[in-house]
Amino acid sequence: MMLSKERILYEDNHLIVINKRVGELCQGDETGDRTLQDDVKEYLKVTYGKPGNVFLGSPHRLDRPTSGIVVYTKTEKALKRMNEAFRTEDGVQKTYWAIVDGHPDPEEGTLVHYILRNSSQNKSYAYKDERKGAKSACLDYRLIGKSDRYYLLEIDLHTGRHHQIRSQLAAIGLHIKGDLKYGAERSNPDGGICLHSRKVVFLHPVRKELLEIVAPVPADPLWQYFSH
Repeated sequence: MMLSKERILYEDNHLIVINKRVGELCQGDETGDRTLQDDVKEYLKVTYGKPGNVFLGSPHRLDRPTSGIVVYTKTEKALKRMNEAFRTEDGVQKTYWAIVDGHPDPEEGTLVHYILRNSSQNKSYAYKDERKGAKSACLDYRLIGKSDRYYLLEIDLHTGRHHQIRSQLAAIGLHIKGDLKYGAERSNPDGGICLHSRKVVFLHPVRKELLEIVAPVPADPLWQYFSH
């Protein structure tokens, strides 16, 4: 299916930034399913009449059940610089929105854990104390909305660990709506979880100007309630 233009959040000669939908793969995996990267390559090939294989770099990824901002690069130079930006703590400011099942206490704060990844379970565990092989993880959160049953958190990531937000919130007794793996009571109809990469801020890898990109939330009624 051809990528629709309204999903493109930013594009120039070096970058193309997409609003990923729940269930889409950023890059190929063992399932062999078609990926968002495939769709973007097809868009570039058709739109700009590019012959042969289209280069598209992928400096980061989002988990399949999440939605929001995915940055791709059109050139090797941009890929190298964006790889470095995503690796460094201050290189890319990443803000997420998460709909959770409990009221956070306090309503804003900083979470610091040590995260241990279990590859066989494709799951991470967050601990307050250091563990062998665990990596430090830090995020800031604040409550920015509530409904009769759910709460909207805005989260600023300071590290980029495997399932970091999901595992750190679970460690303090908060579960992202639909996230059965980390303790939610029931799944979402679309099989996704209510975690959305809302905003990124970074220096353009070539022009060196500051970019701030915001992704509209999914069309789901609960997301729409919180976004108004």
